[in-house]
Amino acid sequence: MLEMFRRDQFRQDLIVERCDELVSLDERLQELDTLLAAAVSVRRAAPAARCECGAPLVWGSHFCANCGRPAAATPPVVGCPQCGSALAADAKFCAVCGKAITPEQQSEAAAVEPQPELLEALPQERWEE
Repeated sequence: MLEMFRRDQFRQDLIVERCDELVSLDERLQELDTLLAAAVSVRRAAPAARCECGAPLVWGSHFCANCGRPAAATPPVVGCPQCGSALAADAKFCAVCGKAITPEQQSEAAAVEPQPELLEALPQERWEE
């Protein structure tokens, strides 16, 4: 493009082609910025929970990845109806796609309670010291 400018000879088809490439790159950058902002906002939303062993509990996990203890303190998680991303059950909007979460979807998530009898069936001696 610089050479065309220096020679004062412009090829419009080449300029349009290069501009189309720049527009598509700019759109991809905006998409990545949106995804990055969503990831940062999720991380800032709440501090990571920790297991009794001290390992961080991944959001939405039901067991510690380090020792295998049940993670009783994890909030219920639902999937976004539009993109399938994991959301806290009380979320109003999806941080990835921006879809509004209806109160019906929130109540469906709240209706699913952990079953303590299943956790009691796990061998407890594994976690006793």
